[in-house]
Amino acid sequence: MWQQQQIQLRAKARGFHLITAEIEAALAQFSPISIGLLHLQLQHTSASLTLNENADPTVRTDFEAWFNHSVAEDTRYFRHTYEGTDDMPAHIKSSLLGTSLLLPIQDGQLALGTWQGIYLGEHRNQGGNRRILLTLQGD
Repeated sequence: MWQQQQIQLRAKARGFHLITAEIEAALAQFSPISIGLLHLQLQHTSASLTLNENADPTVRTDFEAWFNHSVAEDTRYFRHTYEGTDDMPAHIKSSLLGTSLLLPIQDGQLALGTWQGIYLGEHRNQGGNRRILLTLQGD
């Protein structure tokens, strides 16, 4: 069985944010399946999705610090700066992490590890609302 829906996340500040609860709430609206896969596709090019530590918030602040150090704003050779100095760095960060996740479903729930959570990486200063397409397949 295939099921699909789109959710919209409210605008978040620049940084890394746990969105596991929002994904679980959307998953609960699907017809239940015992085993399957949930594909998440973030429909934007200046934000990202990743799976990582869900307990200690310093992991998320360290992620933001590392990415800002590795892909600095005001890099003189960037030409794609139409929407500000965070424009091209946001696209690079999005490509480094990616915009999709494929997650296992077991007994109708996300089968994540004990300390795993789903992050939205917001790489823009004013990113706005973000849309995620959820596609569930399974039995």
